[in-house]
Order: sequence, then C-alpha cells, then structure tokens
Amino acid sequence: MRWWQVAALCASLAANTVQAQERFSIFAGSSPEAVERMVKLAELRDGDRVVDLGSGDGRIIFTALDAHPGVRGWGVDLDPKLVKEATAEAQKRGLAERVQFLHQNAFDADLSKADVIFMWLWPEVMYMLRAKILREARPGTRVVTNIWDLGSWKPDYIDETALPVNLWRVPAKVGGYWNWTLPMSGIKHNYAAVFEQHFQQLEGVVRSGDRRGVFKNLELHGAHISFSLDMTLDGEGLIRHHFSGTVDGDRIDGTVRTVLILKGEETAERLELPWQATRSTTSAYFEPTGLVIR
Repeated sequence: MRWWQVAALCASLAANTVQAQERFSIFAGSSPEAVERMVKLAELRDGDRVVDLGSGDGRIIFTALDAHPGVRGWGVDLDPKLVKEATAEAQKRGLAERVQFLHQNAFDADLSKADVIFMWLWPEVMYMLRAKILREARPGTRVVTNIWDLGSWKPDYIDETALPVNLWRVPAKVGGYWNWTLPMSGIKHNYAAVFEQHFQQLEGVVRSGDRRGVFKNLELHGAHISFSLDMTLDGEGLIRHHFSGTVDGDRIDGTVRTVLILKGEETAERLELPWQATRSTTSAYFEPTGLVIR
C-alpha cells in the first residue's frame, strides 16, 4: 500500500465505533513487497510453526510456506468467506497438509504453539492483542507486524527500507526475586537478586552477605539473559561476574565467568562456574543490614 492508501484506510477505520474496532479489522491485504519483507524479517527455520492473526486471503502464510519447505502454519480470520477462499487456495497450491485456515477471532487463537506470529490489523486491535501474546506465546516467539507497532513495547528490530516492518521477540518473564549460590575458594556465596522488567528491558540489584550491587549490561533476548556485576566478596576481593543463561519458568540455567579486579584492571585469575538461579516469593535483599559500612 502507498502512504495515501494507508491514510485513507486509517480514516475509514477511525470512523467506526470503538466497539467495532475491538472486534473487527477491515481486510486490506499487505502489498507483495511488504509481505516478502515480513517473511524475510521472521528468519524462518525448519520446524517453525507460523500463525497469521487476521489472515485474510492467506498471502502471508503462503509466502512463508513457499519461502521455507520446513515451515507449517495456520491463519485465523473473522470473515468466513476469506477463510473458505484461503482454504481453497491452499488446496490448489498443494499446501493443504502444511496450512489450515480457521474461522476464529484472533483473541481466541492458541498462540502457545507458534514460533512466529504475523499481524497487520487495526492498531488498537494489535495493541489489545499485545497482552495475549505476552501471556501465551513462548519466550523467543517472533512477532512481525507491517507498519503499526505495539505501543510502549518497542521492537527489537525495524526494517525501514519502505514503510516500517517490525520484529519483536517475546521476552521471558524475569521480573521478581531470584536466588543462587556460587562456590569460590571453598566458600559458598549466596546472592539475592531483584529484577525489574519492562518488556525486554531489565534493571536489577543484588545482595551477597552485607554488600549490595547493581547489575550492568543487562540483555534479554527471548529466553536468553546476560548481565554483569562487580562486587566485593569476603575472602575473594573485587570480583567481576559475567552471567549468561536461559530462562525456563522459575529457573535460569547457564554459566558465570568471574575475574578478579585489582587496581581497576582484570587479572589473569579467571574462573567459569555453572550458574543456576531459582525464583522466590521473598528476598534476603530486604533483610536488615546493620551499621557495618562496606
């Protein structure tokens, strides 16, 4: 679509009542060029299952399946005529075993099995679907939209070669309290961490013994998390930690590289340890510290 067509569509949709916006988006198929860019941005892989919320005539799903023979998928749409036409087209193309089109509301679609979610709906509808995606889709699921974004959930990547095509990766749920133990020099050091999360953006603080520190360089890509920490540990000195792991529900499994810091510089004393963190409902971070100044 050209910019003036998009503007005309917006004006038409805006004239509808809010009630209508919550339930229905008029079908206006994405241009072939936009569809190709959406599919390319999804970086499809063998075994991926893709879903198009508001699949219309099926053009996005068909392009995805044509681009990668190892992909399967389904589309959902409120218009039974479009569902019927897309189903017939799938049979004509010999894709009936790899794709299914359902007469269904996008808010009732099962997103738990999707690896990629395509959308081009009225912006308010996509915004309302955001909560469903974050609740149901697995961490790492790619979400690709044409033109419209998802509000304050900023894309991980934007293809701006023409009208925007946006990509998100559903972030794991990390916000809250986490505990772990690291053995060094025969001493077990306990860590009580507090993470605050806004979509894929993280901040965090931690306590070990009577000392507290701030996490730096936090990154969350789907289920993969990494961050660093400089903290003085009893019997060890100032230790730089580099954490890297995978979030799996209430566990994080990975490794931590530790380096001794002397006079502001990393030394050759390096150690790599397995790292396993568990989620908790309470945190020792908030327990009394006393008057000892560290």
